[in-house]
Amino acid sequence: MADPSTYRPAPGAIPTSPGVYKFRDAHGRVIYVGKAKSLRPRLSSYFQDLAGLHPRTATMVTTAASVEWTVVATEVEALQLEYSWIKEFDPRFNVKYRDDKSYPELAVTLNEEYPRVQVMRGAHKKGVRYFGPYGHAWAIRETVDLLLRVFPVRTCSNGVFKRARQVGRPCLLGYIGKCAAPCVGRVSPEEHRALAEDFCDFMAGRTGNYLRRLEAEMQEAAADLEYEKAARLRDDIGALKRAMEKNAIVLADATDADLLAVAEDELEAAVQIFHVRGGRVRGQRGWVTDKVEDVDTAGLVEHALQQLYGGGSESVPREVLVPALPEPVEPVRDWLSGLRGAQVDLRIPQRGDKKDLMATVQRNAQQALSLHKTKRASDLTTRSRALQEIADALELDSVPLRIECFDISHLQGEDVVASMVVFEDGLARKSEYRRFQIKGFEGQDDVRSMHEVVGRRFRRYLQEREQTGEWAVPEEAEGPEEDGRRPEDGPRTEEGRPRRFAYPPQLLVVDGGQPQVAAARRALDELGIDDVALCGLAKRLEEVWLPGEDDPVVLPRSSEGLYLLQRVRDEAHRFAITYQRGKRSKRLTAGELDSVPGLGETRRQALLKHFGSLKKLRAATVDELCAVPGIGRRTAETVAAALSSRTPAAPAVNTATGEIIEDGADEPAPAAPETAPIQETP
Repeated sequence: MADPSTYRPAPGAIPTSPGVYKFRDAHGRVIYVGKAKSLRPRLSSYFQDLAGLHPRTATMVTTAASVEWTVVATEVEALQLEYSWIKEFDPRFNVKYRDDKSYPELAVTLNEEYPRVQVMRGAHKKGVRYFGPYGHAWAIRETVDLLLRVFPVRTCSNGVFKRARQVGRPCLLGYIGKCAAPCVGRVSPEEHRALAEDFCDFMAGRTGNYLRRLEAEMQEAAADLEYEKAARLRDDIGALKRAMEKNAIVLADATDADLLAVAEDELEAAVQIFHVRGGRVRGQRGWVTDKVEDVDTAGLVEHALQQLYGGGSESVPREVLVPALPEPVEPVRDWLSGLRGAQVDLRIPQRGDKKDLMATVQRNAQQALSLHKTKRASDLTTRSRALQEIADALELDSVPLRIECFDISHLQGEDVVASMVVFEDGLARKSEYRRFQIKGFEGQDDVRSMHEVVGRRFRRYLQEREQTGEWAVPEEAEGPEEDGRRPEDGPRTEEGRPRRFAYPPQLLVVDGGQPQVAAARRALDELGIDDVALCGLAKRLEEVWLPGEDDPVVLPRSSEGLYLLQRVRDEAHRFAITYQRGKRSKRLTAGELDSVPGLGETRRQALLKHFGSLKKLRAATVDELCAVPGIGRRTAETVAAALSSRTPAAPAVNTATGEIIEDGADEPAPAAPETAPIQETP
């Protein structure tokens, strides 16, 4: 625990201008970001007697080891910079909203040649038009099913679409009139895109003109005695009206507004947002957060507005209704107006329909908080108990809030790789995962590999700890950093987010028994690191091994601590296996196709993308190879002859799991998107 007086700025050193400040811990990690219209009084308030501070604020200032600030011209700039830094550094003591559940959205993929209507979750993609979010996926599908009668846009997957084009027959929706069947050429790409754009216009609320146009066409068809066409148009109008009825009118005058409500207690808060467009509730969203800083309702509202509109994925409406106004409110209102390009009315509803609707949003927020606390209580208690059981079993001074686990993977001694996974507070932190290539030697020597990879990880930690003002960037990293920088762009300054191996764990876990633990301990001793606890988890009997001990620590099978260690070990194993299989796949591809005359990198990738695996590529005929764009008959004959002359290798067995890996088998997808980790070289 640090004494705040040791890093308190000198009297008069803090400016009185607007600005943004950062507190860092002893490892240089940013733990809190804040803004102020006058930096001097705000920062001075943190350095008063600890007894006068909020408990969470006191914890923050005693965890920090330094404070720094950046002066800006206006409070609006301070608001923008604060949001950018919170997103970049992910400080542990700032309010961090997370979705209380995964909300589905209706998406139209306008970035494709033949746009597709589908239900999507997660991050927004460029070129895709989104509507929602909705409370339930079935509500989207009911609406889409009604609208497909009028706007027969394709809803099939790319695989089904491709198959229909190959066989020349549409799917069932094409036969029953709920798809225009562009796969078989019933409509041109331009006509199908026009249908998709009309669908988007209708979903966006521009319904009146379209309905009036259909009614005029129905009357004209009836006057011309085209009764079948008139009846079809009548049914289309009825389907559109039923779809519109699913979004009841809640506000008059075609109001566009977002309503935000907050329900909170001393520890947590829930935020609910209703999106009203054209007077109708078009979507709903909810977040929950731990109140890790001393913040009131107005502060929660300000953070929620930053979360909602700061990323640019959500458009700002004319009105934003909130339960409490941020203090001061002018910078937030100016920031929202700048995002919209027009004046935004940020206010508290006082009377009428908007106040009644706000009460409904408030009830939803209160219900969300109650439901979250019911679910979270057991999870939080279980994680805390698991960490405490590990600390007791290993006789640690404190619970291991950061756990790192290493695993070695290879295939019969080839393509040796290692993985490092990180768990913080009992939860996986995938952005901190790292992976290593072991190139110094080949062979089934897990002990030597473990010694090397642990040594490399902590050598990098020592290097980065010695850095003053800039953080080291690996010489060879896979792909760009999260902000688009590549390693050759040079090391980051102290303003950049520290990456790679900057933070040590409280507990280091290795996958293995006594030999692997001894190798890891030897690597730590060689570097002079004695403040990191170490253990190994052997697969055979799930025994926990400690350095220098002849007997293992046996945790009860029902122990939450043992379950957490198993999860950490299994995640490290999964991550290592995925990386090793990817390397093997690349190696096999290079061995099979690189030697084919006249086949360059572009056409190799086109073949693999088209067929999906080498196994299917070997089985392809010359005519099927010619169907790949860029592959002529002469090249197809060369490829077919080259692949048919080689016999497939015998099934390979993974020594880590004992499983047979077939050539060309589909690789398991990661559990969640992962950032490009380190690919070090010796």
